Amino acid sequence: MNRRVCVLTGTRAEYGLLRWILEDLREAPDFDLQVIATCMHLSPEFGLTYREIEADGFNIDRKVEMLLSGDTPSSVAKSMGLGMVGFSDALAELQPDVLLVLGDRFETISCVAAALVARVPVAHIQGGELSEGAIDEAIRHSITKMSQIHLVAADEYRRRVVQLGEHPRSVHLVGGPSLDNIQRLDLLRRDTLEAALDHKFARQNVLVTFHPVTLEGGTAVSQMAELLSALEMRPDIGVIFTMPNADPEGRALFDQIEAFVEEHPQHSSFISLGQLRYLSTVAQVDAVVGNSSSGLTEVPSLGTATVNIGDRQRGRLKAPSVVDCRPEREEIVAALDLVLAPKFQEVVEQRVSPYDPHGDGQTARRVVEVLRTADLHDILKKRFYDLPGGLE
Repeated sequence: MNRRVCVLTGTRAEYGLLRWILEDLREAPDFDLQVIATCMHLSPEFGLTYREIEADGFNIDRKVEMLLSGDTPSSVAKSMGLGMVGFSDALAELQPDVLLVLGDRFETISCVAAALVARVPVAHIQGGELSEGAIDEAIRHSITKMSQIHLVAADEYRRRVVQLGEHPRSVHLVGGPSLDNIQRLDLLRRDTLEAALDHKFARQNVLVTFHPVTLEGGTAVSQMAELLSALEMRPDIGVIFTMPNADPEGRALFDQIEAFVEEHPQHSSFISLGQLRYLSTVAQVDAVVGNSSSGLTEVPSLGTATVNIGDRQRGRLKAPSVVDCRPEREEIVAALDLVLAPKFQEVVEQRVSPYDPHGDGQTARRVVEVLRTADLHDILKKRFYDLPGGLE
């Protein structure tokens, strides 16, 4: 009997990371793939990106509406509650053998909590990582404790999941799924990309992806203002913006970006580039600027510099091509000057990524093999794994 694997996806970025895992599960003769689409995928405001999933040939088995239109912590918490109601129904109807989730977003923990009560084993991708400036940090570790199978991106993260009390045999070093895209997608050439985006690149260009720092209530707007001021101090640079996620204060950032692009029409903004256009843009620009995890994972492997602003990704492993700075215009300009200088290209060209421990960008294949061989009998009854030697 085929193993039923249900995959949750709630955002365009997360789907891009899951894309090849979904493909390999669909093509494997011993799996029945199920897909739940939720949150930003179903929102017109965020581009109805569930259509990208369908365009790739995947059947969406259930759509769980949960995202309220508010821009406050209260609206996010209420969305989480709506999600639990919808996910409970979806899991009861689909009856998966395993629920596969990635990362650390609020819709993900709602689904995993529903799976815990429904006695559905959970396989969690990218546990053990740190992002100390965001609520994602606590959500990620909570998901780890509610999961039975752990699929981690680096050895340091493997050790951290074990430190959280998970048995080493349940923790599998598979690498970061974002790097599969680099191996398996044919990226667009610059002229083709310019036509697809209706955007003309300048001599030097940056891609800006900036999200609210969710543990710093009320700072998003001021930090974005600092970033936009820094970009104005470098008028020679072409800028492409991707819009932030559905987090508190995210919609206020939308408004700032739209006003900036209207005032500076040589720049462009996009709600969703999709994975192919996004990675093609990363490969063509000189730096990715902001606070997205993408700047630390796949961007270094594409030979592009990263300016990582503020504390949202504090604690994550970083390649030498990543330059940190505070969310202040002078520091951002200094970081831009550094990464855009010809000498820094020697660092960028190393294409080093700590998220590819096997050096082959084959995370999807490893994930599928773990899901194939995992013994699900009695897997829900976990024992807390104490580190040898106890406290030091």
